[in-house]
Amino acid sequence: STPPPGGVDQPHPADGRTEQGVRVHARQITVPSSRGPVTISAAAPRAVVARPIRAALLPLLAMLAGLGVLLAAASLIQLRLGLRPLHRLRDEVAAIRTGERARVDEDQPAELQPLAAELNALAADSERALATARASAANLAHALKTPVATLALDLAGDPPRAAQVARIDETIRHHLARARVQAGTVRAVTALASAIGDLTAAIARLHADRGVTLTADIPGDLSVAMDAQDLDEVAGNLIDNATRHAHTAVRVHARAEDRQIRLTVTDDGPGIAEADRIRATEAGTRLDERGDGHGFGLAIARELAELHGGRLILDQAQGGGLSATVLLPRAAPIDRRA
Repeated sequence: STPPPGGVDQPHPADGRTEQGVRVHARQITVPSSRGPVTISAAAPRAVVARPIRAALLPLLAMLAGLGVLLAAASLIQLRLGLRPLHRLRDEVAAIRTGERARVDEDQPAELQPLAAELNALAADSERALATARASAANLAHALKTPVATLALDLAGDPPRAAQVARIDETIRHHLARARVQAGTVRAVTALASAIGDLTAAIARLHADRGVTLTADIPGDLSVAMDAQDLDEVAGNLIDNATRHAHTAVRVHARAEDRQIRLTVTDDGPGIAEADRIRATEAGTRLDERGDGHGFGLAIARELAELHGGRLILDQAQGGGLSATVLLPRAAPIDRRA
């Protein structure tokens, strides 16, 4: 047999090399006998010893790796299932913000029921505070309305001063509109088609002497997540501005785009030069000094749209004129069967 490597005299396995340079795994023990101590040595090539170990270890490692993958997948599934009520609660809070619902559902897992109750209490407190702020803005508007109207009548024979009073009235209306929106409720939902229909009819009567034709093409299922009065301020200013400058026609149309509504008012008037469009939306800016406005219409529309998370875009209409597009938050359609 192959002799063990030198120096192997302990009862534990040892690695070494034989005189021929073969790497071996050796063991040598000494046991007592009737004839005296007997030394037993055993050695085998290391590759032969390692082969069964490797054969047993590889399946074990594969099994452990598979078990790890299964545990990771199970943990991920458990995490997703555990977070599903939180995701649902998040969606309900987002629906409150967009006006699609008034409260979150309190039928939640036991751990989330206190949170849902607190969110509903917070929503109720916010509604009360917002209602108070809106009422204050309305009261201020009513308190200023009569004295400003009286002053305008007293100065009717003095055009320069009458114009200043009209500008004061526009300024007050502008800032009250901002204050009202900033205090506005996020739960309000307004049907777009009926609101635009009422606006176009009223503005057509107001400017009947101009001979401008107003048409509206609004899908009946579109609703905006904003108060009706705020929508009147935004759309009314755009339609009124278009009617003041149109030669013969004003067209209002809308379409849905994901979570927004694109409301566009076009006219066939002179339009606004590209270099002047940003300035035209600044409060108090009048590009046409011959007009009867005071430069607040587009500014009010822009600021109220931005306060609702939208924006105002001015562009040239096809065939000339101005195209004013406002992006407004979309709400779920109003259920008329309720």
